[in-house]
Parts: sequence; C-alpha cells; structure tokens
Amino acid sequence: MDDLKKIVWLASYPKSGNTWFRVFITALLHPEEPSVDINNMHPATIASSRQLFDELAGVPSADLTPSEIRNLRPFVYRRNALESEEIIYQKVHDVYALLPNGQTLFPADITRAVMYFIRNPLDVAVSFSHHLSAPIDKTISIMNNPDYAFCQRIDRLHNQLQQNLFTWSGHIKSWVDDSGLPVMVIRYEDMHKDPLKAFSGALAFIGLKKDQKEIETAVEQASFSNLKKQEEEKGFSEKSPGSDSFFRKGIVGDWKNVLSKEQVKRIVDAHGDMMKRFGYDVDV
Repeated sequence: MDDLKKIVWLASYPKSGNTWFRVFITALLHPEEPSVDINNMHPATIASSRQLFDELAGVPSADLTPSEIRNLRPFVYRRNALESEEIIYQKVHDVYALLPNGQTLFPADITRAVMYFIRNPLDVAVSFSHHLSAPIDKTISIMNNPDYAFCQRIDRLHNQLQQNLFTWSGHIKSWVDDSGLPVMVIRYEDMHKDPLKAFSGALAFIGLKKDQKEIETAVEQASFSNLKKQEEEKGFSEKSPGSDSFFRKGIVGDWKNVLSKEQVKRIVDAHGDMMKRFGYDVDV
C-alpha cells in the first residue's frame, strides 16, 4: 500500500466490545485457520504496548519520562504505518488527545478510519468492576473521574504505557466529536442483537470488501460462547490478573441484576446526556 493511511483505530472505553471485534476481524483476515486463537489476534498488541513502543521508537521507554513517551508515540504509529504493507487494526483505550507539543496522539495522516465501540455505561460499570477487581462504587468513581488513567504509577514498569481515559462521556467526546477523524460508532448492544449487520456495516465503512459467506463464518467464530470456551480451556493473555475471566457473561442489561438505585443514579447523573445521545434509556 502506497497510501500512508493504514491504521484503523479500534477505540473504546474499556469493556465495550473492542476485543469482540478484534476476534471477528482476525477470523475474517485469516479464513485458512479453522478457528481464531484469542491469544494471537490481529494485531497482537494494543496501541499502548510498551513492547511496540520500544521496538519502533529507537529508545527504550524505561529511559524516558511519561511526557517524553507521549510526545514520541505519534512517531511510533507513523513508523508502524510506514513499515506495514497491510491495514493495521489497532486496539486503543486512550482518549484522543492533543499533545503539549502541538501534535495529536493519533495522527490523521496515518488514519484510515476509527471504529468507536460504545456500551451502556450501566453495563460497563458491572463488567469494568470485574476487570479491575474493584467494588462497583469505586468503579463508578473511576468512570466519573476526568483524571483517571491506566498504568500511571511511576514506582513500577508496566507492560503498557500510561493511558488517559477521562470520564466515560469524556472518552466518547474526545474521539467522536473532537478528533476530526472519520469515525463510525458501533453500539455493543447492536453487535449483540445482530452481529452480522453490525460487523458488515463496519467493513463497509472501512472499505474492506468480503463476501457474505466469509463474513458469516467470521461472525460465527467470534461468537461469545466460542470465546468463553476457549478462555476456559487455555486462558486469555489479556485478562487482568485479579479477575476470574475476561469473557464473563457478554449479555445486555446485566446491570439490572447488580446495581443499586443509588449506583444507577450516580451514573445517569454524570452521563445522562451522552446516554440519551446514543439511545440509552435514562429513565431507569
């Protein structure tokens, strides 16, 4: 590919369907494989991978300050795009951001498209709490905290770089409203209701042409039951150490069985406007 616009950012707030789509795209791109290995997806790394940074930056991230790392990350992504002969489907949990040096963290000149995955924050709170091994109330505080970030402690060397998340609403706004990039929003609930339609629409937006049979086969390989079974049999490298499983339930509306009225109110009060914008009921 001569065009430098090779990266499709698979962006989302955590626990919103990003990994599900990665399994699907891996199955679609590798039809010769009888099944998808969840521990060897396309791509194998997240955008915040320290290994990816160290391989492409030309200097070990351990020798840099967090600010220096952030300023070099656009260079890393440009080099990745320049060296790739194929489209890169890159998972990312960072917010879209403008850096102090005037660069954007995720440059437009290498961006083919953004698939932004969104999920009802009431369900996100439940799933995210399991992922973090944290109480629901603490998880809601995290979702409402504009300063929250993954891997921000400096007394240890994380396998990922720091990722600023903003609030749940702020994360969405950064990518959908502020990035200026070509963005398609995909709701987790629509993926769950009709995965064939949701994933086919995503492929059309990206400009990736596949026949109906190939798409149907990839959708079947990416079914939640298959993913959960595979994790139970051989584990999943992206599962956080404290959680029991990554592919836990995969259902819509589980919050009704878990959240208290006060917890629901905290989420709706903080994110009601964004919930309504994307079709989530706030009269609950």
